[in-house]
Amino acid sequence: MSKTVIKNAAVIPMTRAGDLLADGEIMIEGSRIVSVGPRGTAPDGWGETIDAAGMVAMPGFINCHTHTAMTLLRSYADDLPLMEWLEKRIWPLEERLTGEDVYWGTMLCILEMIKSGTTTFADMYFFMDDVARAVEESGIRACLSRGMIGSGPTAQLALDETREFIGRWNGAANGRITTMAGPHAPYTCPPDYLKKVLDIADEHGVGIHIHLAETRTEVDDIMKQYGKSPVEYLRDAGLLEYPVLAAHCVHLNQEDIKIIKEKRVGVAHNPESNMKLASGIAPVPQLLAEGVSVGLGTDGAASNNNLDMMEEMRTAALLHKVHTEDPTAIPSYQALEMATKNGGKVLGIPDIGVIEPGYRADIVLLDFNKPHLYPKHDLVAHTVYAAQSSDVDTVIIDGNIIMSHGKVLTMNEAEILENVQRCASRLVKEK
Repeated sequence: MSKTVIKNAAVIPMTRAGDLLADGEIMIEGSRIVSVGPRGTAPDGWGETIDAAGMVAMPGFINCHTHTAMTLLRSYADDLPLMEWLEKRIWPLEERLTGEDVYWGTMLCILEMIKSGTTTFADMYFFMDDVARAVEESGIRACLSRGMIGSGPTAQLALDETREFIGRWNGAANGRITTMAGPHAPYTCPPDYLKKVLDIADEHGVGIHIHLAETRTEVDDIMKQYGKSPVEYLRDAGLLEYPVLAAHCVHLNQEDIKIIKEKRVGVAHNPESNMKLASGIAPVPQLLAEGVSVGLGTDGAASNNNLDMMEEMRTAALLHKVHTEDPTAIPSYQALEMATKNGGKVLGIPDIGVIEPGYRADIVLLDFNKPHLYPKHDLVAHTVYAAQSSDVDTVIIDGNIIMSHGKVLTMNEAEILENVQRCASRLVKEK
């Protein structure tokens, strides 16, 4: 079993606010962290040594909601409202996607995420076998779900493919791949369809990944059709009795928040996508105050337009300060929790997001020898408010060194860029 020790690093373990090792060592054996302590913790000659002098070690970022292959559509349909963006531009182009397109789009997304310090992501899309293959080859960790629209012609196919996909991939890649069922949203999945989705969740013992209360239009339409909010609609359909990853949760009333808390729903907050599509601002400070687990997601690159969790984290902190007119809203440590520790809870993967013995060795090293990171008054605040994705030097996932000194070791960057451009050009040309 491989052994690695990270030495001379300042360690932000995310165990609790205020915990910091100014000169720490992290011992990794196989895929797990076995020890975290001050200089001298590791015996001499114990495994491969990474000298992290001048660097900060922290848990890898956890992107709780995205659509990986939408990197192919980046900048294709900007500056439009959500439903026009979806119905007029995105969905028509997605109908022409092939498994090869999705594979290369996913590889591009993973490459971008690794280079910016993301070690785990949650995806909802289609051609999910190709997504899983990209995850397996690249070395990243992922929670994958096949998106299902119950009101369209592919409704039954989506159910069949979901059942097969979960059976084939849940727990694959040495446990790096987990799966969920992925009904798209309340407005695309009627009650009888949701019942079929829950049958699959029961059969395989998996949770649910769904978009929820993203726009006022969604809330108004569900209220008009069913006489209840989207959250109440899912509760009454029985869906909230399962582990749920709910993306967006922008338009919530007090009763909705109460239900989300009681049912232990995990929320994926996507501030930049919500801002760009003008969907609104989720009540994140209130959700956090109620004890709801809130993680961060980028959403797809077609509505963000990047997969940079460092940027997403900073945006989340600043957005809620200005929205509440309270500079103490979402302080830096809480923002960093949302981007790391909370993500493990939201995805139902309890042993990621913290640097502590027994946890998965998903660790990033940030190079703090940069002008914008001096003087070193507060390393957590610097990470949230000043650091850039280009400061990510090393990425370790499941104990494996995936990126070293900015170079991803498991992927051929030139090949990915070439194939992505080829696929995207064909998609647009066929329009």
